[in-house]
Amino acid sequence: MKLFRLCGRKACGYVLRKGKVWKGSTMVIRWLSGSPRTVSAREARLYVGTVASTKLHKSAVKRNRMRRRCREALRKVVREQEKFPTCQLLICPRSTSLHAPFVEIENDIRAFLSTFH
Repeated sequence: MKLFRLCGRKACGYVLRKGKVWKGSTMVIRWLSGSPRTVSAREARLYVGTVASTKLHKSAVKRNRMRRRCREALRKVVREQEKFPTCQLLICPRSTSLHAPFVEIENDIRAFLSTFH
């Protein structure tokens, strides 16, 4: 299943305010079922956005690295799975995701997806 971007400040803000929360050791995931209001897709899709504030780390390079690692772990784990319902995910990496082994980040994603189904 291909991942689609959750674009726009309003869409991400809506998931931040109204979404359900799952907390792992390397990230916090907020999610809502259904697609964003701006999209009228019928097939199942995962819309993924990331949020990393300056409180997380001073360096933008390191914040972006945390975002990329979490998004890539999600992409790899989703490719292994069969199907998912349409939903919006907002990934908020924690500072531990910068130096954590990649397998640990993947295990967090698997734990989230097992509770999500």
